[in-house]
Amino acid sequence: MSARILVVDDILPNVKLLEAKLSQEYYDVLTAMNGPDALKKVEEESPDLVLLDVMMPGMDGFEVCTRIKQNPATAHVPVVMVTALTDSVDKVRGLESGADDFLSKPINDVALLARVRSLVRLKMSTDEWRVRENTATQLGVVDESANVMEQSAEKANILIIEDKDFELNKMKQTLMQDHDLVQGVSNGPEALSLIKSQDFELLIVSLNLASEDGLRLCSHLRSNERTRSIPLVMVAGQEDMQRVAHGLEIGAHDYILRPVDRNELLARVRTQIRRKRFQERLRSTYEISLSMALTDSLTGLYNRRYLEVHLEKLLEKNIESKKALAVLMMDIDFFKAVNDTHGHKAGDEVLQTFAQRMKDGLRSFDLVARLGGEEFVAILPDVTTERAYMIAERLRRAIEELPFKISGPAGAISVTTSIGATIITADQPNVSVYTSLERADKMLYDAKAGGRNCVIFEGKGKLDPEEFKGAERRVIE
Repeated sequence: MSARILVVDDILPNVKLLEAKLSQEYYDVLTAMNGPDALKKVEEESPDLVLLDVMMPGMDGFEVCTRIKQNPATAHVPVVMVTALTDSVDKVRGLESGADDFLSKPINDVALLARVRSLVRLKMSTDEWRVRENTATQLGVVDESANVMEQSAEKANILIIEDKDFELNKMKQTLMQDHDLVQGVSNGPEALSLIKSQDFELLIVSLNLASEDGLRLCSHLRSNERTRSIPLVMVAGQEDMQRVAHGLEIGAHDYILRPVDRNELLARVRTQIRRKRFQERLRSTYEISLSMALTDSLTGLYNRRYLEVHLEKLLEKNIESKKALAVLMMDIDFFKAVNDTHGHKAGDEVLQTFAQRMKDGLRSFDLVARLGGEEFVAILPDVTTERAYMIAERLRRAIEELPFKISGPAGAISVTTSIGATIITADQPNVSVYTSLERADKMLYDAKAGGRNCVIFEGKGKLDPEEFKGAERRVIE
């Protein structure tokens, strides 16, 4: 996963060391040597993550972090504070200023890279919801949203999975300072039983459970539909850093090391609760307010009005982030024959199934819209060329491989799709919504003229389906 990371430190060797480590992992690294320069680059360069040294002359890291988090335009950017300070008071101060994590020097490479990957994934998800709410705001459907730090962190419903009674009671007592409703269980089965009947805002899981593998439980909670979006904080010993890193890789949001410092626990929990409530606010205001005005009533997909406004925002963001965006234009082959042969009810059923398969074949932050009739568009932000090819071919295959169930004597029919696509890169600054759709539409025309049931990319030509069999296993998100 590519990302732009800003490294801020007033000591050049420290900057160069972090730059080398991150560049080796193929991250795009920006650098700043002081607080004012860091704030300027956060606003102008739109980094996906800031690694921020605390001890800098003039404006220290605490103040820089506070300013980043107080600015609505930058408050969503994850900040990891890096310092030689080991006092828990300093760590808590950093977390309360809005930092997402606090790493001590010398930096543990495993912890650093796991945390970077985890926070970059979170940033990408939050970015997409912010762009969508921005679209809604421009259309006058919702008001401007507050930032993360303005969200309340009190009265949260929290579940702790810990089999050491003294640790469980210590965490419960600490979290009750914020009037949280805290429940504790000693194992996974008890936790899953509670989760079935209650809605939790945070899960705290011990990796050192005596009767089961705490990391495996974390993996199960990440894959469970009911719990996959709930923030998960791991509790582990200093010797567990490899397992902690693995936990972050599989989707855990944060961790705290034993012995658990009460103030640090409270600060980390508040961060996760604020972030969850902020994302829920983005999601709910966006989904509820736009569902009627900006979606297609038959398929539930976004309509042309929403697509055009949202695509304009994505094209602007594409230039700022210096990443690529793919536009896929899709058409159901011989759709008129479906209506003529099986009736318009069957045609509607085909459109609904087609829309669902498109959504199932895309990433969570991709956009798919119905332009009208049997024509659809998918927008893939922050995508590599190879990834775009693979997704387009996966969509074509998803339509072709399984028959479409319809009402009437036929019961099910075979359907195929033609896809035309183009990739808009950051070095194409003057591409409009109309131009990008027109370029994809031209490729769609070529796909239909070339025999249908195929994918044609501008500059690439027709994709060879054999080349992309099993491609999903080769492409890294």
